[in-house]
Amino acid sequence: MLKTPFATKDKLEEIALSVPTPFHIYDEAGLRRNIRDIYKAFSWNKGFREYFAVKACPNPVILQILKEEGCGCDCSSLTELMMAEAIGCDGDLTMFSSNDTPPEEYVYASKMNAIVNLDDITMIESFAGAVGSFPKTMCCRFNPGGIFKVANGIMDAPGDAKYGMTASQLYDAFRILKANGVEEFGIHSFLVSNAVTNDYYPMLAKLLFELAVDVQKETGCHIKFINLSGGIGIPYKPGQEKNDIFAIGEGVRKVYEQILVPAGMGDVALYTEMGRYVTGPYGALITRAIHEKHIHKEYIGVDACAVNLMRPAMYGAYHHITVMGKENAPLTNMYDVTGSLCENNDKFAIDRMLPKINMGDLLYIHDTGAHGFAMGYNYNGKLRSAEILLHEDGSWDLIRRAETPKDYFATFSNLPIYEKLLGKE
Repeated sequence: MLKTPFATKDKLEEIALSVPTPFHIYDEAGLRRNIRDIYKAFSWNKGFREYFAVKACPNPVILQILKEEGCGCDCSSLTELMMAEAIGCDGDLTMFSSNDTPPEEYVYASKMNAIVNLDDITMIESFAGAVGSFPKTMCCRFNPGGIFKVANGIMDAPGDAKYGMTASQLYDAFRILKANGVEEFGIHSFLVSNAVTNDYYPMLAKLLFELAVDVQKETGCHIKFINLSGGIGIPYKPGQEKNDIFAIGEGVRKVYEQILVPAGMGDVALYTEMGRYVTGPYGALITRAIHEKHIHKEYIGVDACAVNLMRPAMYGAYHHITVMGKENAPLTNMYDVTGSLCENNDKFAIDRMLPKINMGDLLYIHDTGAHGFAMGYNYNGKLRSAEILLHEDGSWDLIRRAETPKDYFATFSNLPIYEKLLGKE
């Protein structure tokens, strides 16, 4: 079973006439369909809201589309807060979940009236020192420690994660915050990444719902919302079964009605932060074959590299590749598909069976809509690529231009050298 590109070869070649490869492209229609399904799946919860994880795809045009579909922004830095504010996501439309947080970022979040999610009990003092007073609503992040299992399978090890508070710290934090005037509370937890199972959210929900009931009983704090965070994954490999968001929503509903409703907490709102699930499948990196090498292995060099998509180099992550125009051609050749960085892990695929690739062929690298462009960097002086939004009617917009040498040199402090470099551009 093969993955199907959301753009045709002709459309990509048309775009490439104006915006040279490599570039990231996003499918607006797919994004909107997906977020609407998420809201349908959780429509049983009156206060449900998806706070899109800005770190997954930090482009204001994408954020605006998601805001139009009812999403807020999950931010973790000053610049992400600034983007959220710029598109109108102030107040409770923004959740600020940060760790090791600089005081000035708490100040900015507070001026936006964003919901602040404290990662650690020591952050209470940091927040108070930076802001001076506490808002009506605050949230704390919980880390249960140990090993998190789903259906006897190990999902991850929260005990090794730097995020969140222990249970005893969470109780103490809520008591301190209540004593300082906070009236409404949220509980947040992030335990796994890229869970391709319908069981993760219901299992996490059970853990957090039971915690919420006990916290409210023991501390007297009113739990207003529970944030299941992200972690819902996508099928990067062909044939891998995808998550069923409706089954996930139904699983969470059952646990909600088993635990929260009998405890008189049927008004608790549920929040999610599904960055990867929301945008991941609806982005692709488009690159062109520019070199072939025949030594101990067969290599295809492309005009993209790990600065455009870091996940394969960083994690050994699989991203499917379609050679445009050869979607149905036999997979006759084994290649390593590489970029030009001075790093041997700069490979989009290793020992991948693909059709015969000719110089100039367009390669469509799937599922880069989350943590694709976002993780870009400038090693070897490489420049970040452009971003394109493909509309349902086939039209498209440039939503971020490619970087230029001028951008790269702009932060140099030696003005004469900077000016000399610009003269060479």
